[in-house]
Amino acid sequence: MTRRDLLSKTGMGFGLTALAPLLAENLTDPLAPKQPHFAPRAKRVLHLFMNGGPSHVDTFDPKPALKKYAGQPLPFTFRTERRTGAAFPSPFEFKPHGQSGIEISEVWPKLAEMADELCVIRSMKSEIPNHEPSLMLMNCGEVRQVRPSMGSWLTYGLGTENKNLPGFVVLCPNGLPVQGTENWRSAFLPGVYQGTRIDTAQTDIEKLIENIKPKFATLKDQRRQLDLLSQLNRRHLAERGGEDQLLESRIQSFEMAYRMQMEAEEAFDIAREPESVRKLYGEGLQARQLLIARRLLERGVRMVQIWSGAGQPWDHHDDVAGNVRRLANTFDQPIAALLKDMKQSGLLDETLIVWGGEFGRTPTVELPDNGANSGMNNGRDHNPYGFSMWVAGGGIRKGYVHGATDEFGFAAVEKVVHVHDLHATLLHLLGFDHTRFTFRYAGRDFRLTDVAGNVVKELIA
Repeated sequence: MTRRDLLSKTGMGFGLTALAPLLAENLTDPLAPKQPHFAPRAKRVLHLFMNGGPSHVDTFDPKPALKKYAGQPLPFTFRTERRTGAAFPSPFEFKPHGQSGIEISEVWPKLAEMADELCVIRSMKSEIPNHEPSLMLMNCGEVRQVRPSMGSWLTYGLGTENKNLPGFVVLCPNGLPVQGTENWRSAFLPGVYQGTRIDTAQTDIEKLIENIKPKFATLKDQRRQLDLLSQLNRRHLAERGGEDQLLESRIQSFEMAYRMQMEAEEAFDIAREPESVRKLYGEGLQARQLLIARRLLERGVRMVQIWSGAGQPWDHHDDVAGNVRRLANTFDQPIAALLKDMKQSGLLDETLIVWGGEFGRTPTVELPDNGANSGMNNGRDHNPYGFSMWVAGGGIRKGYVHGATDEFGFAAVEKVVHVHDLHATLLHLLGFDHTRFTFRYAGRDFRLTDVAGNVVKELIA
């Protein structure tokens, strides 16, 4: 055999040698558990998203000065998205609760009993008064460009502890919020890390998760079909140099759908909970959502995000008194039950629970405009300059109030916490240095906190 014949006959072998590690890398489970940069205080996240922007001065930030100035202009110049007028005092009373003495609105009577578990941040801040960019900032750390959501970052960085369930689950009933699926997208991260949305308005398991019960083939037959399909897809992927993320995402989604048939039905079935637990959480949609969330978290799901509902339920441009009380009433008992339940089981020690919306509301009344607020003078406009959120569990400081807005509640003025700072702090508690937690794309290293953010050490126990 001549040297030319040898090279000709073995050339394809050299190509396969180079392809082997590429295929091995693609066959590695992308959701396998991974270690963060350092020992974490928390292992998972539950984000209670009050989409629409709950009013902080009616929930967790009491402002007596609004009563003093009721019906009068505030004594400083400010700008709001829509026309607003005089000071608008809260229709609700605030009282101190627990040994910590945190002042909480009367609309949260059950949650107030758990005040000593809460870390209330009264000095949250962003820059944008519109829902769409504010939602992107809170979920993805960026208001303009396509970026991965926090849940996608966490499943990319930590994987999941249960292969039979998605690493990132989104519970949103009756439709989608503003910006839809962009709120839980994976963007340039592999598609396996995007959120899996479940419509929790459905109670029938086969409507809650379509095709969860195989109708035309046994699990064994499905496994054989998927193995063949996977071989064909991976051959197709190899021909494209292993760079087709869409195809890789499709392969992983088929595998996840198959594995969910083994465990998802049980995980989402709250009827399997003892009657005493179901009674603790109470009745209604939000009670069911929070109980499902706890069951998912204890089964190894890395992040669960709960939305209030479709659209923007907390967007109260009118009837603050009625709307805030109504919505808080649907969440009050379930959230308090969740905290008690998870504390008793020890799950709270390793779980970060985050409550809040994309921004707060103005301390001034919104003036009526055509089609804006039904011509009523009893609502509040958007306010990103100062608002409240709270965090519990997973290494966060308990029974603590951080920062403050001005005496009227318009802007954060003391120990200000930007959304980037919140993300940096949550990542720190999960074991990540946010400046090193990156993904290289389009020639640069991206991160959840972009080029900003500082860990707020005062929030950490």
